[in-house]
Amino acid sequence: MKRMQKTFSVLVVSIALAFVSLPGLARQATDSNHSIDIVSWQTSNGARVLYVYAPQLPMVDVRVVFDAGSARDDGKPGLASMTNSMLELGAGKWDTNALAEQFDNVGASFSSSAARDMAIVQLRSLTDKPILDVALAAFRAVINAPRFDADELERIRRQTLIALKSQQQSPGTIASKAFYKALYGKHPYATPTIGTVDSVKQISRDDLKAFYREYYVASNAVIAIVGDLDKAAARELVEDIIGKLPKGEKAAALPPVKPLTTSRVINKPHPSTQTHILVGQPGMKRGDPDYFALYVGNHILGGSGFGSRIMEEIREKRGLAYSSYSYFSPMRQDGPFVMGLQTKNDKRAEALALLDKTLREFIEEGPTRKELDHALKNITGGFPLRIDSNKDIASYIAMIGFYDLPLDYLNTFNANVEAVTIEKIKDAFSRRIHPDRLLTVQVGADLDGD
Repeated sequence: MKRMQKTFSVLVVSIALAFVSLPGLARQATDSNHSIDIVSWQTSNGARVLYVYAPQLPMVDVRVVFDAGSARDDGKPGLASMTNSMLELGAGKWDTNALAEQFDNVGASFSSSAARDMAIVQLRSLTDKPILDVALAAFRAVINAPRFDADELERIRRQTLIALKSQQQSPGTIASKAFYKALYGKHPYATPTIGTVDSVKQISRDDLKAFYREYYVASNAVIAIVGDLDKAAARELVEDIIGKLPKGEKAAALPPVKPLTTSRVINKPHPSTQTHILVGQPGMKRGDPDYFALYVGNHILGGSGFGSRIMEEIREKRGLAYSSYSYFSPMRQDGPFVMGLQTKNDKRAEALALLDKTLREFIEEGPTRKELDHALKNITGGFPLRIDSNKDIASYIAMIGFYDLPLDYLNTFNANVEAVTIEKIKDAFSRRIHPDRLLTVQVGADLDGD
């Protein structure tokens, strides 16, 4: 009977949390008559907090971001990723299974991930005190007392090596790795976040513990809280999960990214029926003064799917590729500007030439008035849907805190987009994108290897 009651309780909690994810729950905050009011403070040990009160539902989203991404691997590719993955594989008094049960028993959702700039741990829970207390106890252990058990490390190592072996058969992944390596050279962004076969084999438990001690500290953390907790309760929650971490030192600034000085082509032979092509250069970083002009311009160039010029020219008019696109990926330092496509091996020269022509014409002429109007309506009209749940808002405000963007970033986003003109796009693209200094990576059959 007790087991049935427990199962029923967990089911009720899980269903409640599922409804939290549905669109419309942050509608009040994203309505044109309302704003998302972010309150910020520092914890007693130096972590930065960004908080949004959202009482519409009895739940809370907590997202903790550490400056502990793969850019901090320091010659041991994969170290940041493996450290982050190990956080949920045993913490405090709980081994992997027991820790998972702590979250599952109250229907709480926990996850972790690591990218080039950051490492993330996040929690979603109902705010009913008995439920939240259990979820927070497990979350606190993950952040403050990961175990880094030796047997779990070996399991993660095996899984990672299997994933790396699988990537060796993926032309898309081969292209991406070659692109980042060539684009960034000796910069920390050059190495794959997952690591390499050699580095993953060599990473030790001591490496993980040392990385955790250096980077998982309060001065290196940003915490985002969105939910049905008043400010006093939010302060108490943050001190509970972060307050006992060592203050530590904020991670050192990353070196600037060197611009390309010439064009370069890298060919990677692979027995595939299609050639994967990536073309690009260092683009921009978060907070870049040209961000909105480049963002809106790229939406028109290749960032809006079937409405973009690249898709129109390469797929719709000529059928050279099923998928073709462009994007900026801003990071702490200049992330890449990328154009990409996959095409038949015997069509790659034609497709690549057309991609180059489309880019040059866009830089020279800019968008048409019709293209700009459509882009502005598309971006501003769709923006509320991108922050239409507490989880989405937590993700955005964590990004705002991590990259030190203005606290009114979300409230002014559409106005900044609408301020973009044809002249601003032409000016930004002509200064920032250089067609004669692009890196091109091709992966496909019948290529001469480098």
